[in-house]
Amino acid sequence: MVSYSIKDLEHLSGIKAHTLRIWEQRYQILKPSRSDTNIRSYGDSELKLVLNIALLQDKAGFKISEIAKMSEDEISNHILELSKGQLDFPDQIQALTVAMMDLDENRFQQLTRNIVDAHGFESYMLNIIYPFMRRLGTLWLSGSVGPAQEHFISHLIRQKVISAIDSQELSLKPSAKKFLLYLPEGELHEIGLLFANYVFRARKHSVVYLGQSLPYEELLLAYNIHQPDYIFSVFTSEPNAELIQSYVNKMVEDMPATQLLLTGYQVLQKEVNIPQEIHIIPDFQALIDLANGAELTKALV
Repeated sequence: MVSYSIKDLEHLSGIKAHTLRIWEQRYQILKPSRSDTNIRSYGDSELKLVLNIALLQDKAGFKISEIAKMSEDEISNHILELSKGQLDFPDQIQALTVAMMDLDENRFQQLTRNIVDAHGFESYMLNIIYPFMRRLGTLWLSGSVGPAQEHFISHLIRQKVISAIDSQELSLKPSAKKFLLYLPEGELHEIGLLFANYVFRARKHSVVYLGQSLPYEELLLAYNIHQPDYIFSVFTSEPNAELIQSYVNKMVEDMPATQLLLTGYQVLQKEVNIPQEIHIIPDFQALIDLANGAELTKALV
């Protein structure tokens, strides 16, 4: 079980440590463990409770004395009601964080349904899921989230994007472009690539989707068969720092008849000399602009 200090709870919830100590003493709402030297530590259940309290106080106006009397189910139901329209994007992200930490698929599904109904799928991805994934990265590095929680939530998000892709009609518009989408060999972070697939298909473009961990020779084979207008990829962890420069140089040399579009940590960092023939996508809004017909020089900054 992950252990949190009271400062960790303050950082993650925005509630001052002094206030948390008062609640602990007055309402026994938090039940820390204590070390041999009497140092408090808190578990996942305390963190989830504090995150929920922050939402209920801020958005529903509940007093801490009222929340202290609520059961876990009552708190959960109040949060779900709030998610139907009273929570702004940061609050929705916080609610999803609690669902992830609790491995609660039912709450995730309900929250997602409420958000998509209110704002649409693309807004859900841009304003909720991508900021949430950045928070997940921070929690992972701090040790606050383990592999089970990360795999759980990534699988559910992946399912949602695939479902949205499947809902698209296959008809193409007269000005449709052909996009070839892939991840390089060893790269398994697929959610961004799947969302790009959705964005292009939603705008009636043709997509050749090759998925995760594609050997370079197979990319060349697909390029020669399809002659796409664009090739898009996300380089998050692969190719690694030692290989990335030669990899992008080889792409330019081997695939001159297509527009090469790249994003991800490995190319967004400033340590790689990106050939001018490759266009770097700074964020997914730029990709949406491109799919809507913006020129590359205008869409990409």
